[in-house]
Amino acid sequence: MSHIALPEEMPGITAGFAFRPETARPMRELAHILLHTSGNEGFSSRDRELIAAFVSSRNTCYFCQTSHGAAANHLNDGSVDLVDAVCSDYRSAEILPKLKALLAIAEQVQIDGKRVTKQLVEEARQQGATDLDIHDTVLIAAAFCMYNRYVDGLGTWQPRDKAMYVEMGKRMAEEGYAR
Repeated sequence: MSHIALPEEMPGITAGFAFRPETARPMRELAHILLHTSGNEGFSSRDRELIAAFVSSRNTCYFCQTSHGAAANHLNDGSVDLVDAVCSDYRSAEILPKLKALLAIAEQVQIDGKRVTKQLVEEARQQGATDLDIHDTVLIAAAFCMYNRYVDGLGTWQPRDKAMYVEMGKRMAEEGYAR
């Protein structure tokens, strides 16, 4: 049961969005820009969704980890192995070194933004990350700390039906977040 009177039939962040639509719009637009419309072919929507799922896993936000993990899975031809590997131990996951370097930055942002070092940024650059990639990684990680705390702080309903998240992930991956 949520901490305030939210629509009971709406899961996770959607309940908070329904409660206060005027704050939902900019939050959705930010997610859309960061995850769906990158305009940067070297840093795909799949990788961006992986970072969102990873940060959410570190924040133990079931709804965001599962929904954004499902979007990453959809963008990875439906395979769940990659998301599981990244959330378990990205350092040993079968991903490109550039994404590992960006996840190292996201990991530090999730803990405390001041923990991002010049060394981490330089490592990402050496692996091919652009300033835009680094910027967006920091903002995705910071935004998902906010989204996760929003979902969990309101005590939203977070269903455990995996099939629901598969469908949600497909919709998010294909249509994005701005509505």
